[in-house]
Amino acid sequence: MKKILPLSMLLMAAFAAQAQGNNDATPKKDWSKIDLSNRANDHFMIQYGYDGWMGTDDSTKPSGFSRHFNFYAMFDKPFKSNPHLSFAFGAGLGSSNIFFKDTYINLKSTTTALPFDNVISADHFSKYKLTTVFLEAPLEFRYAGDPVNPDKGFKFGLGVKVGTLLKAYTKGKNYVNTSGTTVYGSTYIAKESDKRFINSARFAATARIGYGNISLDGSYQISSFLKSGTGPTINPYSIGITLSGL
Repeated sequence: MKKILPLSMLLMAAFAAQAQGNNDATPKKDWSKIDLSNRANDHFMIQYGYDGWMGTDDSTKPSGFSRHFNFYAMFDKPFKSNPHLSFAFGAGLGSSNIFFKDTYINLKSTTTALPFDNVISADHFSKYKLTTVFLEAPLEFRYAGDPVNPDKGFKFGLGVKVGTLLKAYTKGKNYVNTSGTTVYGSTYIAKESDKRFINSARFAATARIGYGNISLDGSYQISSFLKSGTGPTINPYSIGITLSGL
């Protein structure tokens, strides 16, 4: 073992020196002679996937497949010294639909805290969700394995997005009694809209990794979903798929 370890270290050092020599012998690519201004690199992104909440209690815990749908238009600026890297920024809309079971969220309440009322023993909606829509500005540092054709190679990105709340509303469908019988018909829908309890600004960390025009994406909202003093500190997160192009 004592002889093998020094020999292994010597071989590793020799391999590193050889690799460095090969790198030095290979001429560096002159990116200044390649026009990347019109390359396709995720100038449009559509995202869809699962939404969840962290920090909930028993009354505020979502149920079912909560989901988001986002659309962004982006500018992509490659680094002159290394076009594998780029900085992207843009704007778009982000929407989240959080579903609940046997729960009524009273957005029109005059109380200090937002009520999440359990209605399992009362007439209630069989389908119920809380929807928020944000105007967002995403920022992203990107890596593309193929700088000339990023839509045909490995890619990943890390970033943040900041948003301002445009709309918040609840939507209930099919009002039923305690025995599960519809009261107004299965197509009956009721909406209530109010932004008073929801934090008007949000700040989230984002990440993407994929190949070509398809990526797995994730985000974690650092700012609380509800305003301070109106309920638990809820931090939304999402996991989904990004379709990108142009």
